[in-house]
Amino acid sequence: MTATVARLKDLQFRLEYALLRTIVAGVRAVPLDRATAFSARWWRRLAPIVSPKRHKRALANLAIAFPDKTPQEREHLALAAWENLGRVMAETMQLDRLVKDPSRISIANPKVFNRYNGKLGPIVGCSLHLGNWELAIWPLTLAGARPAAVYRSVNNPYVDQYLRDQRKDLYPGGLFGRGRVEGDHGESQKTARAIMDYVRQGGRLGVVCDLYDRTGLPVPFFGKDAPTVTIPAMIARRAGARIWMSRCVRQGAESRFVIELKELKVPRTANQGADVKWITAAMTRQFEEWVRETPEQWMWSNRRWS
Repeated sequence: MTATVARLKDLQFRLEYALLRTIVAGVRAVPLDRATAFSARWWRRLAPIVSPKRHKRALANLAIAFPDKTPQEREHLALAAWENLGRVMAETMQLDRLVKDPSRISIANPKVFNRYNGKLGPIVGCSLHLGNWELAIWPLTLAGARPAAVYRSVNNPYVDQYLRDQRKDLYPGGLFGRGRVEGDHGESQKTARAIMDYVRQGGRLGVVCDLYDRTGLPVPFFGKDAPTVTIPAMIARRAGARIWMSRCVRQGAESRFVIELKELKVPRTANQGADVKWITAAMTRQFEEWVRETPEQWMWSNRRWS
């Protein structure tokens, strides 16, 4: 890349970052519930128009999951999912304020978590794109477990650093970018190797693992095999870690949430491959159960089956 091209690229990145900060400033200038309501309303109206391909995918996914529902019912669920996503986008810009308000987040089954509160050990936390999934890690953060997480890094370095900074309160252990790891956990390491080492050393790692994975293991999801990420199962199996499954469910139309935790037992037989398959399938069954309960809060526009 020539010096001129590099300067132009950097200018583009800086302009994108400036635009993002302007939008964030506008969102933060109004109360949280008002900002999320506004964002939800416009995402519901505009997302199917602006992103018709993703809306079509949402309807196709809903047809797989709920073949007995009418097209009108599936359209209603797709629009509700866009609305939830709009709320998440606005909440992401005020995460620091959200987590500092104890009235907004509660744990559904605190006894399950408190049982291990002081003796957590290494943990892989598995969640899904439901409600506000950013907050699913909150019980570990609240317990002082200093969790880290895997996230999709952004090409724009200014935007990427800003997004990392915004999540420090949720992930005091840092963030692992997909692909190559930079910053907090070592340079030029592959993410899979880095997170394995992190958990082996007693770390607590959060992973959102309900998306299509081209190299994943096919396991049933709503009755149809879906290629599913196996990294959480492999890490927990090899590192001797617990698996905590977590969902963050929105309450009503406001930014108030209940987080539910479930421990998934990790088999450690002589057949590692069979153990990984069992864990991955069990995790996916739990995700399906949770999605069935609140389908309007899951991100149907993501790829899942193909």
